[in-house]
Amino acid sequence: MFLRLIMTHQQDYVYLLKTMKLSTSMSSLLINQPKYVWLKELGLSEDNPGVYNGSWGGSGEVITSYCPANNEPIARVTQATLAEYEETVQKTKEAWKLWADIPAPKRGEIVRQIGDALRKKIKVLGSLVSLEMGKIYVEGVGEVQEYVDVCDYAVGLSRMIGGPILPSERPGHALIEQWNPVGLVGIITAFNFPVAVYGWNNAIALTCGNVCLWKGAPTTPLTSVAVTKIVAEVLEQNNLPGAICSMTCGGADIGTAMAKDERLLELGGNNAIIVTLYGPLHTKQAVEQYLAAIEQAKQQGGTVVCGGKVMDRPGNYVEPTIITGLPHDASIVHTETFVPILYVLKFKTEEEAFAWNNEVKQGLSSSIFTKDLGRVFRWLGPKGSDCGIVNVNIPTSGAEIGGAFGGEKHTGGGRESGSDSWKQYMRRSTCTINYSKDLPLAQGIKFE
Repeated sequence: MFLRLIMTHQQDYVYLLKTMKLSTSMSSLLINQPKYVWLKELGLSEDNPGVYNGSWGGSGEVITSYCPANNEPIARVTQATLAEYEETVQKTKEAWKLWADIPAPKRGEIVRQIGDALRKKIKVLGSLVSLEMGKIYVEGVGEVQEYVDVCDYAVGLSRMIGGPILPSERPGHALIEQWNPVGLVGIITAFNFPVAVYGWNNAIALTCGNVCLWKGAPTTPLTSVAVTKIVAEVLEQNNLPGAICSMTCGGADIGTAMAKDERLLELGGNNAIIVTLYGPLHTKQAVEQYLAAIEQAKQQGGTVVCGGKVMDRPGNYVEPTIITGLPHDASIVHTETFVPILYVLKFKTEEEAFAWNNEVKQGLSSSIFTKDLGRVFRWLGPKGSDCGIVNVNIPTSGAEIGGAFGGEKHTGGGRESGSDSWKQYMRRSTCTINYSKDLPLAQGIKFE
C-alpha cells in the first residue's frame, strides 16, 4: 500500500510538471499577452490548423512563428502532409466545376466582397504582417491595401474579359479569339510580401474563372491563415465551396510537390528591395547572411564606409551598410542577399553603367536618377536596362497595380498585375465559324 501511494504521488508530480510546462509554453506565446490580444480578431489562436480546403485541418509538422523584432514566439501552425496536399488538390479541382460555370461578372462580385472584407481588417492584418514578417507597420498596411486595390481592378475586369472578333479572309466566316480559365492555379509566395503577392494572383485568377491553391512562406504561416480565414468567410457567406481558395502551409516538400504538379499553373513571386527605413531582418539566418556578405565583400576588396554591425538589441536588427571599392564584377556584387547592403560602384561612362546594370543574372527592378532627357530614353531603350521594371527618378521599390510587375533573366519573365495580366490565368482558343454553304480553305488553297 505504501509503495502504491508513492507511485501515485510520483505520477501526479510528473503530470503537474507537464501541466506547468504546457502552461508556461502557452503563456510565453505573444498571442496570449494582453498587448497582442488583437491577433484573435483575425481568428488566430495558440495552435492553428494550416490546411484549408473547405474545412480546416492539418496533421503535419507543428511549426512556431517567431517575431523577428524580438525572436519571441507568436503562435503555432500545423502544416500539411503530402497526403493532405493531394486531398486539397482534389477538393479544389472539384470546386472549379462550380466556379467555372458562374458568369464572370458574378465572380467579380465575390471578389468585390473579398476586397471589402479586407478593408475592414486592414489595420489589424497590416499589424500581423509587421509582427510576423518584420516590415514597418505602414508597409504592412500597404500590402493589404494592394490586395484591396487589385480586387477593385479585378471587379472591373470581370465585365471586360474577352478577345477580339477578327476579320476572316474567307467569305461567310467569323474568326473569334476565345479566352477560358486554365482551371487550378497554384500560388507560392515568399516571406517578404506575405499578402500582396498572393492577393494580386488570387483576385485576378478568381475573376478569370480559376480556383486557387496557396502555399505561403513557412516563416509567415499566421498571415496565410489569417488571410485565408477572411476569404473563406466571404465564400461561405455566398454558399460557395471554400475550396475555391484553398491553402496548404508547408515547407520544401509541399513547395516541391506544387512546383512539379502538372495539374497546377504555378505562379511564384519574389522581390528584393534596399531601403533606409526598415524593420528587422526576417530571421536569425538572415542576420548570419548579412555578416557573411560583409565578410565576403571585405575579402574581395570592399571597404565598409557605413554600418556593418548587428545592433545590440533584441530581434534581428542590423545597421544599413554601404560598401565601396569593389569591382563591378565581384561575385558578392552579383549575389542577391536580401539584406540592407548597398554597393557603390564608380563608373566613367553611361554605357559602362548600363552594361554593369545588365551583367547580373537578376532582372527585376532598376532605376536611374538624371535630368538628361536623352539619357532617360536611352535608359528605357534597347541598349538600356534589361530589367522588367525600369524607373526614372524614383526608387526601385513600390510598384503600382496598373503596371505589369515582374522581371527578366533569372527573375522569371512572367508578369503579374497590369493591363493584360489576366491572360496568364486563361487559355486562348482561336475559333473559326463557317456560316456559309461552302468549304473554302485558308490561303486560297484548292484541291482539284
